[in-house]
Amino acid sequence: MKKKQEIITFKVDDDLLQAIKDIPNRSEFIRGAIIEALGSGCPLCNGSGMLTSNQKRHWDDFAIDHFVKNCHDCHESFLVCSHIS
Repeated sequence: MKKKQEIITFKVDDDLLQAIKDIPNRSEFIRGAIIEALGSGCPLCNGSGMLTSNQKRHWDDFAIDHFVKNCHDCHESFLVCSHIS
């Protein structure tokens, strides 16, 4: 089930408006900046949701000994090293 998206608006001063006005997708940029500021950004893709070909290669190497598991308590996914019981 996809969560409902909310629209949030906020005021900016003229200096900030001038700094961001030419960004092609301001909403995506602002979402990414907020996620990063909250410390919740993916350390691998930096919140983009996509891996570069080099990142994918590194991930594939990492995934040989690691897997994604679902927590029985909070139902969130997390990484597990296959070398640790």
